[in-house]
This record gives sequence, structure tokens and C-alpha cells, in this order.
Amino acid sequence: MFIHLYNDRSGSPKVLLQAIKALHAAGLEVETLTSRHSGGFLDDVPGRRRGLFYRRSENKLLTLFWYLVSQVLLFFQCLAYIRKDVVFHVNTMMPFGAALAGWVMRKRVVYHVHETSIKPPLLKKILRAFIRLTARHVIFVSQYLARVEAVAGKPSCVIYNALDTLPAARVPRPADQFDILMVCSLKKYKGVDEYLHLAHRFHDRSDAGKKAVRFVLVLNADEAEVEHYFAGRALPDNLSVHARQSELSSFYDQASVLLNLSRSDEWIESFGLTIVEAMSHGLPVIVPPVGGPVELITQGEEGYRLSCYDLDTIERHLVELAEDRAFYQQMSDRAYRRAHDFLPSRFNEAITSFYRNEVFV
Repeated sequence: MFIHLYNDRSGSPKVLLQAIKALHAAGLEVETLTSRHSGGFLDDVPGRRRGLFYRRSENKLLTLFWYLVSQVLLFFQCLAYIRKDVVFHVNTMMPFGAALAGWVMRKRVVYHVHETSIKPPLLKKILRAFIRLTARHVIFVSQYLARVEAVAGKPSCVIYNALDTLPAARVPRPADQFDILMVCSLKKYKGVDEYLHLAHRFHDRSDAGKKAVRFVLVLNADEAEVEHYFAGRALPDNLSVHARQSELSSFYDQASVLLNLSRSDEWIESFGLTIVEAMSHGLPVIVPPVGGPVELITQGEEGYRLSCYDLDTIERHLVELAEDRAFYQQMSDRAYRRAHDFLPSRFNEAITSFYRNEVFV
């Protein structure tokens, strides 16, 4: 039984879908419990899919209230499995209601931990307490996460996230086109405002006769949310903003570089699946200097590890990549080769081996 709260197009449900497909292909019976929202990665999971109550609000206190309600309901919903031989695979720290139900029924509980930046801090302490109480095993998505979120006395392992597929061929970029892509949630801590500042900077540079550069921002939000966020803001004409997309391959194919500008003092990336996806299309990347992304690239090889607040250095490296075609191609080649370390076959083998050798023993 796989439990995930919010079925959207973010990284954690995408990774869960890969795990479900791998275990289903290995002959295990699978069932998924997630929100009834459509358009997410868990829309077409193999096996049976059941809905759970989950509601969000722009009001943080109301969101917290609905979250607690959802966990009470989830707890009682999971009690229906008391007579079944079932493992509860709890995706992210958040669905503690399912973990608690599993513990009460003496079922095996596996936590798949993707995150570390949870607020308020009291909530995170409570969630970690539920992991200590209920978990038989813990899967972390990076060595960084395994270090900072280690749970004493709980067997754990690191299984890196993986690509869906490796593109069959890299799409050549036009020599006169240099697009800077960012794919993220519509949150300030994801560096949306810093990205906007960069776009303005390059717009001013193009006015001064420098090479023109285009910025492409793809947000995990609907049209109304995007319009509300940017209402009243002056957007430069070298920036295009896109609401939630069902696929990103065409954006990676047209882009030249990927940025991840998460604010490390507010949100630490535990892995960064879009980083690996971009590299699989031959994109050099600029990522935060802390967290999971540090494990994905070597400084100056596949890209750069830089703070989102150091816009001067980021701008300098982007200009170098845009203007030095040979240097760009070398970094692009290294990024593409590095992406081969995250093939789906490796993930499938790791998650299947984990269940056979650690859970079902």
C-alpha cells in the first residue's frame, strides 16, 4: 500500500510512481492511496488507486487545520487493512496518519523521505517522532538527507531518484539561441524572484548590445495562481512564464541551461530531479551549494554550485556559457554523461532489491 497526500506534478509523487511501477513489474500486488486531484503523476498508477481527503488553502492556519483533519481521516481509512498482509509505504514525512495506523495494526511501515525543510519546526519534530515510533525501514533520496534526517535505531538506505527514460538523442541547440530554463513550484523560497531579477539583468545587457538571452520559467501552479503571483509586476520581454505542464521534454530540448535557485536559508533541496532530467538532455546546470544537488554535480564540470543570492557570479557564468560555444559544449557533454548514473534500471533494481532483501524477510 503506497500512501501519498497530494497528487500533483512535483518530484515526490513522480518518484513514487517509478517505485510502484518497478514493484508491480516485479510481481508484487500494489495499491495506491492519494488525493483525488487529477493531472498529477499518480493519475494512472498500476494496480488499484483509492482516494483520500486532502485540502489546501492560501491561509496557512487553515491549511494546517485541514492537514490535521486529513490525517485523522487517513488513520481510520487505513484501519480497514487490519486483516490484510500489507506493507505501508509512506511517501514523504507528511502522511503520519497512515504510519500510525500501520503501527497500531502491527504492519510493516516503510518511510520514503524526500524532504528536510518542513515548517513550522514543531510540526517537523512531531513528524520525526512518528517515524521513530512507527517505521521499520527508512529510504532516503540522498546521502545528505540520510545524514541530517537519520533516525536512531531505524534501518535505512539511500536510493537515488532516477530518470523516467534517457532521451534517445540530444537535440542540437541553434547557435544564435540561448535559453535559460527554470522549473519549480510557485514559491518565493524556490528563487522565483531571483530568477526574475536575472531576467531583468540580461534584458538590460541586451539593450547595451550584449548577446540576447531568453528566460523560460515553468511553474508547478495553475494559470490563476501564476497570474495572481505576478500581478502588478513588470516582466521583461525576454521572459516567458508557463503554468503547470504535463511534460517537460520539449522545454529541456529547447533550453541551453537549467537553473535551480532555491534559497538555501529557507528551503534545502534534498535531491533535485529536474536537475538530473536537464542533464539527460545535455544541459549544464546551476544549483544550490548545499543539500542533495551537491551530490549530483562537480563544481565546474557539469555546472556550478552557487548561492541564489550571488547573482553577479551566476550572471558571469551564464554569459561565459552563452558566448563560448566550445566551453559550453564541453560542459554539456559532461552533464549528459553524468545523467547516465541515474538510469531507471538502477532505481528499479534498487527498490526491488530493498523490498525483497530488507522488507520481506
